[in-house]
Amino acid sequence: MAVWFTSDTHFGDPRILRIDKRPYPDLATHDAALIAAWNAVVRPEDNVWHLGDFALGPSAERIAEILRGLSGTKHLIIGNNDGAGTLQAHGWASIAHYAEISVDARRLVLCHYAFRTWNGIGRGAINLHGHSHNKLKPIPRQYDVGVDAQGPAPISLADILVSRRRRTTPWVSVEP
Repeated sequence: MAVWFTSDTHFGDPRILRIDKRPYPDLATHDAALIAAWNAVVRPEDNVWHLGDFALGPSAERIAEILRGLSGTKHLIIGNNDGAGTLQAHGWASIAHYAEISVDARRLVLCHYAFRTWNGIGRGAINLHGHSHNKLKPIPRQYDVGVDAQGPAPISLADILVSRRRRTTPWVSVEP
């Protein structure tokens, strides 16, 4: 069983193509590409921590359909754009504003928002967050796991930890 992280998918949100300049011609292509990227790496037995802003705009039925179409056991850390349709959709194993977990013997503090300081920072804990859409200057042991920082597919902790060495854009492929 693998553990994956992502944030700020913004399924169904028409603003995302314009504001974040995601390389898709339309929202349907955007959503299909992110679903395909997710399912290309996540297996049914894996866990995915989505750190907020899952969807904004589509109906509750469409949100539930998207959620059903994504592989893995899904945990939601609530973001500022997660409304009732996202929060009430069946398919979340857990929903919270904040979580502390361990992966690969590393202590992780998960929230939609980046922290200036967090529980365990002095003992090596890592803060994973979304919300900033790759616009914040990173600080030690803090990583933006959003699609604008890491690409359209959920990412493993090992890849997150080396992501600052990457020199290429996270948008490797835009094909659904």
